[in-house]
Amino acid sequence: MSKKNNFFVVWDGREPGIYRSWDECKKQVHAYPEAKYKSFATEKKAREAFLSPYWSFVGKAAKPQIDREKLKLLGAFNTETLAVDAACSGNPGPMEYRAVYVKTGEEIFRQGPFDDGTNNVGEFLALVHGLALLKQRNLDMPLYSDSKTAISWVRKRKAATKLERTDRNAAIFELIERAEKWLQTNSFKTEILKWETEAWGEIPADFGRK
Repeated sequence: MSKKNNFFVVWDGREPGIYRSWDECKKQVHAYPEAKYKSFATEKKAREAFLSPYWSFVGKAAKPQIDREKLKLLGAFNTETLAVDAACSGNPGPMEYRAVYVKTGEEIFRQGPFDDGTNNVGEFLALVHGLALLKQRNLDMPLYSDSKTAISWVRKRKAATKLERTDRNAAIFELIERAEKWLQTNSFKTEILKWETEAWGEIPADFGRK
């Protein structure tokens, strides 16, 4: 990857977004499993790329094929579940998140958009919102997320975001604090499952903006 270009898009990393230097990009992708990123010569091209699928810019031949044995073991996804997802235009940028009932596609909740958020933060908030809702309604069903980062934050009961707090995103940080407090003061039996995009396609809660 050329380091002469000024803009780097991170589709899958610690904090997906657009970065203006290789050093900043490297912080997001170094030692991150299956990180997806690419450099661009202009900010315009980088923004267009960030809103598009990663595979559109690396070529179909580079897209990994899921192992047939793994697919056989995975089988079909569970439809008696909630699936959550987030969308964020920029890093930071307007962020929103939602949940849908997988069996019917019915939207169960939607929050946002909030100013100056990140995708990982949205995924984290969506997961905690889903956990709290399922516990409140005493529903015994799993919860799907396609974000390894958000799942790890929930398990650690802490959002390890590098997002800086400002007047514009104060509401997001209030939600983060409430979510962390909920995780630290509540027990839950809900099983959090990783949505396997390569096997099943986009998660049902996807906003369809790729």
